[in-house]
Amino acid sequence: MAVAQVSPEPGDVAANARAAAALVPTAAESGAKLLMFPELSLVGYDLDLFDDPATWVTKDDARLDVLRDAVQDCGVTAVVGAAYREADGKAWIASLALCPDGSIRVHGKQNLHGRERDLFQPGGQGQLLDIDGWQVALAICYDAGVPAHAEDAARRGAEVYAGSVLYTLAETRRLDIHFAARAMDHRMFAIAANYAGTGPGWVSCGGSGAWHPDGTRLTQAATGPGLFTAALSRSELQALRDRDTLAGYPRGAA
Repeated sequence: MAVAQVSPEPGDVAANARAAAALVPTAAESGAKLLMFPELSLVGYDLDLFDDPATWVTKDDARLDVLRDAVQDCGVTAVVGAAYREADGKAWIASLALCPDGSIRVHGKQNLHGRERDLFQPGGQGQLLDIDGWQVALAICYDAGVPAHAEDAARRGAEVYAGSVLYTLAETRRLDIHFAARAMDHRMFAIAANYAGTGPGWVSCGGSGAWHPDGTRLTQAATGPGLFTAALSRSELQALRDRDTLAGYPRGAA
């Protein structure tokens, strides 16, 4: 699996879709079948942008065609972050999973905070993605800070908890704690794609990467942009789950 730590062009959906598409072949060459991008990666995290209708996307948005083509050519599912609007007016901070079969799966952020609540509605329960046989649950930033979100995903059979996030420099420790705890508590792998660089009122802590189901870090980016990969071991995951079962631990106990 791969995570892209990027600094999007503010408000430019087309440019950011092209930049995402350019990373898909690199992810494929590394063997990754899933490529995660940060929260709102198609526009950047700036809530003042969304008065402009051009910053919103729909499922059939032509600006995403370049990314659709890339994932179909390379056999990689790419998850990008968007301000998403349905025909009925429903507005989500969304993760759009563009799949190699040409479909798009839309996942809405469930746990909004601050000014997000003035612009967006909470998403419903997301569906698991089947990525090369792995059951992957998507999380968007503060979702990972709400333990019940990962608990629900684990109950539905998730093996990977995949976050599109923005954690700031002041939240460096929180990023590690949130994803380590979700991984360890529910015996899942966890991955997170954070921003590189800065935005209005924030400086990203970087640190994109992956966590083992025992809670330890597998990979950790610095603060700059890049594409980072991690290999997940099904045998190690199953061994931990079997050990917990033999010890009589309920899922959620380390």
